[in-house]
Amino acid sequence: MSNKSSVLTAWRIVKKLPFGHWLFTKIVCFKAPYFGSMKPYILNLKAGHCSARVKNRRRVHNHIGTIHAIAQCNLAELCAGVMVDSTVPVKTHRWIPKGMTVQYLAKVDTDVTAIAEIDLPHQWLDKEDLVVPVKLYNTRNELVFTADITMYITAKK
Repeated sequence: MSNKSSVLTAWRIVKKLPFGHWLFTKIVCFKAPYFGSMKPYILNLKAGHCSARVKNRRRVHNHIGTIHAIAQCNLAELCAGVMVDSTVPVKTHRWIPKGMTVQYLAKVDTDVTAIAEIDLPHQWLDKEDLVVPVKLYNTRNELVFTADITMYITAKK
């Protein structure tokens, strides 16, 4: 049995299909339905990296017509979670989000792209707090939001 994540294996297979990125995103949103509320689109996934986009549309707006703060948090958590799930060794460890610290740097009035990345290789420990930095950029490539999402990593028993 491989130690590779089923998420990463699914990504590598599905991304080659017509509409593969869309299909993979739908699979992720089926597994974690709340993420579907913002209609994300996963752009890229590999061990240590995930990027995704949310379009600037009314369903994610706040009262001033920009992308809502919680939609930004939701996108950041999606990227961090999918990246961690595809990176942590599936046979020996598990993870759960533990906390999130965010900074809203500018109003988000365009589509937004999130990037979650950690340095690899990584020595996976038991009872580890892994801080995953996530950055959101508007279509002008301006940094509009940052998050540090703490993932609690534990060894499987």
